[in-house]
Amino acid sequence: MPAIGSPAQSTSSRSRGIGFRNKMSAKKILIVTDDAGESYEILYAKHRFAEAGYEPVVAATQKKLLNAVIHDFYPGWNTYIEKPGYLVQSDITFDDVNVDDYAAVLLIGGRAPEFLRHNQKLIELVRSFHQREKWLLAICHGIQILLAAGIGRGLKLTCYENVRFELESCGGAWVNRECVRDGRIITGQTWGSHPDFYREVFAQLG
Repeated sequence: MPAIGSPAQSTSSRSRGIGFRNKMSAKKILIVTDDAGESYEILYAKHRFAEAGYEPVVAATQKKLLNAVIHDFYPGWNTYIEKPGYLVQSDITFDDVNVDDYAAVLLIGGRAPEFLRHNQKLIELVRSFHQREKWLLAICHGIQILLAAGIGRGLKLTCYENVRFELESCGGAWVNRECVRDGRIITGQTWGSHPDFYREVFAQLG
């Protein structure tokens, strides 16, 4: 009898599963967030990458239980509201990151990018990913970190519509689509863009 929470699996299907996993390279995806990161974006990324055979690694300013948030829209409000979301454990700090270990970096949205874009270590990491021609992924407000790293000028990008001014002020061209790819940079507008965003991400990552 399988353990509680473990899917039942025949010996033959287990063997096929092991063989399939061995054929997949153990690629890592760096997920950048912190307190006030958008919880749905964080958890969706962790689960979606793991499902596809990648190892998601959450990096933050500290290795701790992060206080993620929920951004949502209420009737009568002209902008989004913020509520407490899930608690998410970060795996490593920015100081622990070895860029060569990762296939891509994903910059999560929420309010966290507002202060993370001033973290010099993170800015250096993002630039290093770009210089090594790794994939740069950003969704919603995550683009604020990308722009702070000086990456955006002359590129076609998207983000949450009310961050458009920052993008254009940094020399980028805002495209009003759920997902936009320019070279090895993939950007999405909001967590509502997940289907289009991750369809493009996995089309490129394989």
